[in-house]
Amino acid sequence: MQKTKKSIAKRYKVTGSGKIMRRSPNTRHLLRYKSTKSRRRAGADKPVDSGFVGTIREALPFSH
Repeated sequence: MQKTKKSIAKRYKVTGSGKIMRRSPNTRHLLRYKSTKSRRRAGADKPVDSGFVGTIREALPFSH
């Protein structure tokens, strides 16, 4: 039986339609020096690039 890679499961989520979403980087600290525009965009999840989708799906066997 294949196990779920917990490190990947904590970083990515699969939407109801099957897309894999990720968080934006650079949102932890030093936010006062980032522009309002970049902080606002970093708050939204982003889809994973198509080249990585297969690898992530293999690591999350029970999420699709």
